Amino acid sequence: MKKLCATILCLLLCAGLLPAQAAGPAVDAKAVVLMEKTTGDVLYEEQAHQALEPASVTKVMTLLLIMEALDEGTITKETMVPVSATAAGMGGSQVYMKEGEEFSVHDMLKAISVASGNDACVAMAEYLAGSEASFVEKMNQRAQELGMEDTVFLNCTGLPAEGHVTSAYDIALMSRELILHHPDIRTYTTIWMDTLRDGAFQLANTNKLIRFYDGATGLKTGSTDSALYCLSATAEKEGMELIAVVLGSPTSNDRFEAAKALLNYGFAGWSLVTAAPSEPLSPIPVSLGTTESVQPILAEDSQILLSKGEAAKVTTTLTVEESLQAPVEQGQQVGTLHVQVDGQTKQSIPLVAQEAVPRLTLWQVYQRMLTTLFCGVCP
Repeated sequence: MKKLCATILCLLLCAGLLPAQAAGPAVDAKAVVLMEKTTGDVLYEEQAHQALEPASVTKVMTLLLIMEALDEGTITKETMVPVSATAAGMGGSQVYMKEGEEFSVHDMLKAISVASGNDACVAMAEYLAGSEASFVEKMNQRAQELGMEDTVFLNCTGLPAEGHVTSAYDIALMSRELILHHPDIRTYTTIWMDTLRDGAFQLANTNKLIRFYDGATGLKTGSTDSALYCLSATAEKEGMELIAVVLGSPTSNDRFEAAKALLNYGFAGWSLVTAAPSEPLSPIPVSLGTTESVQPILAEDSQILLSKGEAAKVTTTLTVEESLQAPVEQGQQVGTLHVQVDGQTKQSIPLVAQEAVPRLTLWQVYQRMLTTLFCGVCP
């Protein structure tokens, strides 16, 4: 019977009576999102904006604010952070920090990224903002800046709190911000096993994909009785990094299998193509300038996310000024690179002047005329 049904389905597809669409990934979760890092494009989603409890995946935002503080110079990885009684008493997933102990920011990042330490999160929050409540205000402010419209944070750990919610899409947004602008976070999120307290305390990563999925780069697990099993998983292959968010899986294994299915679906179906001219760009002549030409360059590096079938159909065309008159400003647009896929324009990237070309002064024009005149009569 199954063979008969399969045969009929095949005949219908061949006859064009049914759409030949690739099946989506098989996932067992309340909500999922698959996003590409560079472009931010969503490749797959189910219930992407449903408000759900994120459990410890909340800590992606905590990690983001810590990494931003490092970039700003507010702290260094060697900064020693004290542990308060409040931080030491957090419970839940922890590394059993004691009141009065001090840990470096480096060790705090390990504790949060690898062991999901609630105590480390609160200690860092108190150090950076004075209190967890003040830190949570910063978390919500940053969420608004990132366009996380489905999110309300009530703590920095993800411990159950009524009204502490986000969505799969919002988690993808903050995960992208973290890995795109702070790639050094991989130093911590790719650790499988490590230690604290000079080897006295063992750490094992709660994200099993780090060991068992080729190309895994992070990022954060979470689970509570009410949130069920959650995960923001990142992985990179062939220069493309994907973010797979899974919320509300019934078991721990289900969340990892769902993330693997999402990642496999993305890597099998899409690739990043770098937009570039098909041949080198020639200098553009400049009249009345201190130099006779200016080199056009792309205003920005650009990559396009395409299905594997489209990647071979990319072509480019150029529109460039034939000549320019000085003055020419550095960064002045002098043309456009048009990127087409199967004849349809997908992106237009400005070409700009690589350097400034000042206009000749009257004296410089006179000197140039004299030089041309006398050189022209020289034997």
